[in-house]
Amino acid sequence: MQAATPTPAQPRGEVSAAYPWVPDLGNATFRNPILHADYSDPDAIRHGEDFYMTASSFNCTPGLPILHSRDLVNWTIIGHALKNLPHPRYEQVQPGCGAWAPAIRYHDGRFWIFFPTPDEGIYVVTAENPRGPWSEPRLIEAGKGLIDPCPLWDDDGRAYLVHAYARSRSGLCDQLRVRPMSWDATRLLGDGQIVFHSPETHPTLEGPKFLKRNGWYYILAPAGGVTNGWQVALRSRNIFGPYESRKILERGSTTINGPHQGALVDLPNGDWWFLHFQDAGVYGRIVHLQPVTWQDDWPLAGHDHDGNGIGEPVARWRRPAVNEKHAITIPQTSDDFDSARLGFQWQWQANHKENWYSLTDRKGCLRLFAQQVKDANLLAAPNLLLQKFPARVFEVETALEFSATIPGDEAGLVVTGKTCGAIAIRRAADGSDQVVYRENGADHYAGVARGKPVKFRVRVKDGGLCTFGFDAGEGLVSVAPAFQATAGFWIGAKVGIYCISRETGPGAYADFDYVRFSG
Repeated sequence: MQAATPTPAQPRGEVSAAYPWVPDLGNATFRNPILHADYSDPDAIRHGEDFYMTASSFNCTPGLPILHSRDLVNWTIIGHALKNLPHPRYEQVQPGCGAWAPAIRYHDGRFWIFFPTPDEGIYVVTAENPRGPWSEPRLIEAGKGLIDPCPLWDDDGRAYLVHAYARSRSGLCDQLRVRPMSWDATRLLGDGQIVFHSPETHPTLEGPKFLKRNGWYYILAPAGGVTNGWQVALRSRNIFGPYESRKILERGSTTINGPHQGALVDLPNGDWWFLHFQDAGVYGRIVHLQPVTWQDDWPLAGHDHDGNGIGEPVARWRRPAVNEKHAITIPQTSDDFDSARLGFQWQWQANHKENWYSLTDRKGCLRLFAQQVKDANLLAAPNLLLQKFPARVFEVETALEFSATIPGDEAGLVVTGKTCGAIAIRRAADGSDQVVYRENGADHYAGVARGKPVKFRVRVKDGGLCTFGFDAGEGLVSVAPAFQATAGFWIGAKVGIYCISRETGPGAYADFDYVRFSG
């Protein structure tokens, strides 16, 4: 039992919403969420005294981010397990497709990540070091609608995989299937059987995670849907069931909607914790951390505020009891492009190519080479270089020098979701460089880019209302109207930079000096 007075999850206005979002309060306690960024469907493990987390990445690449922590509160990004998605169709933007809920495990001297692409099947990648290199993805089971796989290597020398179904692809839902698997995870050994299906009590059951403890087989799974669901624990003495079920975490009297889908993790001292997401709309699925207690071999996550036997999310709690105090860190955001490699915080909108950019052509700058995009809406551009919204309130500024060659060449700062807003330089038909404000497929003249470099800025207010501005050598000019950011398909809104051309021709490029986040 954690020795801390629980604080129920509070309305959003009662804690600072501004960047940087720092969960470690510096007084041996933390606040939720521990990641105010879109790490959807998180899974995590402990290896020795280190914790590693991965999450869904959908159509974005590199995919399957790897985060590291020494205390479950302070996290940094250390790499990705998937360079590009394993199908040529992902060379184009495929919203809502790609790498769905993964599972990370350590077994036989290697780290393993099992992940689905719901239109192709179940894949696995491995690495001796979680920082990489990771193997190329190997398809272990082809099929539409097979999602959310998680392995278990049993102590009798047998191995299994549990997975769910995506109704949109398979017509099936609410069902969990356990299947025998080869010990080396190269193939599944038959169909196994459905081990749980109770749509009346736990509809939209998915995201299963295997665990064995004290002779019990557990499957931890979310139910009830992304926005308003709850967390379920299933247990059985036999891996194929029958499984009994118990709800172990729900919204209850708090403001934390849909607290579910994630990872049950133990500490060396025997304490347990549960990481899960909350659907925060435009900000995506942000990650919370809950203390866990075991009662009669059932886990309870969070704190049972009302005594009904079901945990509810906590807003603040004592930090996990690890052996030493660790530095306060947050995932990377700002980038001065002084490194020899692109920062781990960046992702493209689709499968990418290394020749889309250079960090060496101009020292201290990121050079983006224009890629041809004929669609008027930037959401169709694979080469948008983006990162997650890192807090409820923040500001982003970049400075760029643009080398256009033909009319229609364009570079700028962009916010994406199901809608798109941007501020950019565009080469006009008369050869001048104009500042344009874009909202979805439409654009509006905002000024002339007389100076170099040109600075672009976007201010994001609580709720995702964005105000763009630019400084082309004559001071900051704000652009109206404000743009309301929206979530994407299964992902939160993103912010980033781009360089495109509407026609083929000599290569335009843009040199970005920095991208800086502030509160």
